[in-house]
Amino acid sequence: MNFRRTLVLLGKEIRHSSKNFIFVFAVVIPVVLSLVVTLLFGSLFSGKPRLGIADQGESELATKLVDINALLSKEYTSEEELRTAVEIGAVDFGLVIPETFDTKLKDGEEVQLSGYIWGESRLRNRAAIATSLIVLVREMVNQQVPVEIITNSLGDGEEITWEQRIFPFVVFMAIILGGTMVPATSLVDEKQKRTLKALVITPTRLGDVYAAKGIFGFLVSLLVVILVLYINNAMGSQPILLVGVLALSGLMAAAGGVLIGVFIKDVNTLFAVVKAIGILLYAPVLIYIFPGIPQWIGKLFPTYYMIGPIIDISQSDATWSQVSQDVFILIAMVLILIGLLALIARRESAKGV
Repeated sequence: MNFRRTLVLLGKEIRHSSKNFIFVFAVVIPVVLSLVVTLLFGSLFSGKPRLGIADQGESELATKLVDINALLSKEYTSEEELRTAVEIGAVDFGLVIPETFDTKLKDGEEVQLSGYIWGESRLRNRAAIATSLIVLVREMVNQQVPVEIITNSLGDGEEITWEQRIFPFVVFMAIILGGTMVPATSLVDEKQKRTLKALVITPTRLGDVYAAKGIFGFLVSLLVVILVLYINNAMGSQPILLVGVLALSGLMAAAGGVLIGVFIKDVNTLFAVVKAIGILLYAPVLIYIFPGIPQWIGKLFPTYYMIGPIIDISQSDATWSQVSQDVFILIAMVLILIGLLALIARRESAKGV
């Protein structure tokens, strides 16, 4: 591979990318999908507990709760509306404040607050909301809290939210569309237009072409997935480690995309092949979406090692020691794919392709 020729070809890929439907699709769809989910759930990956409030008497407590930045609070007009919001998972915890709450509290009388818990809410979110309630009530009375909170759990009790389930799908789509589909379609397009043979007649070699298309797919994949994570506040507590794993995942996707493009002659066949292997590509993601499936099954698929460490780092604050085994497997697969492409490029060049 010649570095200068590869850079020239990479520049060509970048200049002509705006005319490529797949490139536009790879950039726009993951971002739009993440924003749509944000609208559906209120906050995609903010990590903030979501509190719903049905205030029946303009309580000071409701105002204080809304002002807490650490909570995503929303007021509802009735207890029934609040209950519905909890049942569908729009909020983690629904609090009903009775009309006489402030008066009884200041008079030192015992007060009951009714609450509804979404069964799929995370325990730490419930704890954060409960702690905030206790702190605010103490501030209001400046003494030991004479309040009893009665909660009713709604939902099936599974503590994996839909945001967490959809998260792997959005991220993986960004990686695959940019890293795999962009270089694959570009290479197939070169074949259909017969420009690939014209290129290799010049001093340019197939290795240069493969490298340029792979690097472009890698850059698209990496930049889009970082954008999706950043705008949804999902970089986690280990951003450097996360970006490193994202880069390796992008390399694997790009190498796989170039490899697919090498063996396919036209766009129709390309899309047919991608559809055929789609279940294999997305299998680990589907397992994340349906947590009832044993999670170890995902490790049987190569793409698990692209998405698994990303989820562990961004959602569970995993450290290097916790993901290193999976990352080393990912590195090995990347090296195998790059080595295979180098062998194919040399073989095809020797045949005069």
